[in-house]
Amino acid sequence: MTVELKNAYLTVKINEAGAELSSVKSADGIEYMWQANPKFWGRHAPVLFPIVGRLKDDQFTVAGQPYHMGQHGFARDNDFTVIAHTDTSATLELTDSAATRKMYPFAFRLRLIYTLKDHELTVAYDVHNPANQELLFSIGGHPAFNVPLADPAGRLENYTLTVAPKQVYPHIPLQAPLNDADNADELDLTKPLPLTRDFFKDDAVILDLKHQETTLMLSSDLDDHGVAMTIEDAPYVGTWSPYPADAPFVCLEPWWGIADNVHADGQLSHKMAINRLAANQTFNAQYQVKFF
Repeated sequence: MTVELKNAYLTVKINEAGAELSSVKSADGIEYMWQANPKFWGRHAPVLFPIVGRLKDDQFTVAGQPYHMGQHGFARDNDFTVIAHTDTSATLELTDSAATRKMYPFAFRLRLIYTLKDHELTVAYDVHNPANQELLFSIGGHPAFNVPLADPAGRLENYTLTVAPKQVYPHIPLQAPLNDADNADELDLTKPLPLTRDFFKDDAVILDLKHQETTLMLSSDLDDHGVAMTIEDAPYVGTWSPYPADAPFVCLEPWWGIADNVHADGQLSHKMAINRLAANQTFNAQYQVKFF
């Protein structure tokens, strides 16, 4: 089942399965979202919860008890419930269950709130801790945008990545699939960066945003179309496209969390960039995407 949002400029579709954004189409027929061709990657924009990336050995421990969890957690593989829906907004909810507690021993309420206004879609995360114990979690997005957009002759190499503020960003490399923050280097984004396949040869390119508001734009000189994502108060953003496949999409991924560090000891409470939510408290985060 899908939920549709619509205004004069855009039609948005969200799958109840995983609360996944599956389509953003302009009034003149341009599809901005990757359509999940499994030849390259069979997803559109999965919700990453309660972890981002991979755990070391795909497991963690809480209070001495080990738990197994695959990459990016389980929210993307669960059905959400639509609890509110208008022409331009929708709220979808997932709560803990006997099945989730076998993988993750916490009570939670996760809501995804999608809001469409003019040419912009806001994606908001609402994580509530209904229990009397601290909730440990990560959350993030993984939306994939078609590249090319309007020009069928275009390729990834016709696109540039522009980041504002224009500055040199700390770059966290991967010893795939784990992060190697101890060997962080720098990526000069003081001017637009022409994209190449080799840019993604070491998996996702992760920038340390240090919680500053940041905008990333994918655009091309071939036409006037692109996307601009503004991330509010996130510690990291990943950019990714499968390598070496000639996949016609690029992901811009706002993360409130990160894959385990290469030196991780497996204890969830020690996990790099883990979020801690006190009893009966709520965590809120969001990003906006402007489609042009």
